[in-house]
Amino acid sequence: MIGALGKGMLTIADGPEMPSIDDFLPDPFVFQGTPFAINRIILVRILATVIMLLVLGITASRAKLIPSRWQGAVEWLIEFVRDNIVYQVMGELRGKRYVPMITTVFCTLLVFNLCGIIPGFNIAASATITLPLVFAMWCFCQYWIAGIREKGLGHFLRDEIFPKGVPAPIYILLSPIQLLELLIIRPFSLTIRLFANMVSGHLILALCLSATQYFLIDVVNKVFMPFGVITFAAGMFMFLFEALVACLQAYIFAILTTAYINMSYPEID
Repeated sequence: MIGALGKGMLTIADGPEMPSIDDFLPDPFVFQGTPFAINRIILVRILATVIMLLVLGITASRAKLIPSRWQGAVEWLIEFVRDNIVYQVMGELRGKRYVPMITTVFCTLLVFNLCGIIPGFNIAASATITLPLVFAMWCFCQYWIAGIREKGLGHFLRDEIFPKGVPAPIYILLSPIQLLELLIIRPFSLTIRLFANMVSGHLILALCLSATQYFLIDVVNKVFMPFGVITFAAGMFMFLFEALVACLQAYIFAILTTAYINMSYPEID
């Protein structure tokens, strides 16, 4: 008995195979050594994009005046973005211009985030910093375009770097901070918020499932199986929680994008 327990403890010491940051940097398996190299995460992005475009395209081509349940669900999603994100933040008159953009941002990030809990994909397509950064740069390109179009470059930069109502000596300290926020802090914070949530969620969920396999299947001494039940329950909880986070992060990114673009417009007295 002591020998069996000792053998079990030795196996416990070896531990399960833990997820690591290397999961987000897989080796390319197609077009290696070229700018078109494709690894697992890029393949997930391609498949998710194709599936999303097919679903939306087929739904649009078969749209009817009296919608089916599926058509109604898709229309509800689009109307949710339009009414509860864009129009709520920007108003209908100003927001009409940005409904297609914000809908694209929300739907794409929603699908990409949910890939982390879809069997076969098992990793969020937004779990590397490149994709959140691309969407953040798209947001701030629109932010600059809207500000320059509405105010002109000079007035836009003046309003951003020299906020009204601030005593003149304070500008010495405030203006560099405002410029840094305009160019780096806002895009960086938008990027890191999405990236960090997707990475941490994947690592925690993978950790729970790896521990479950270890305690229920791999470990020699079955006295440790109750730990597997606990980690399995934790994994199921994290699965549901990760689905919530995936939806929430798509919503937060979309509403912050809308808010930032709206900030570039002149205030209406």
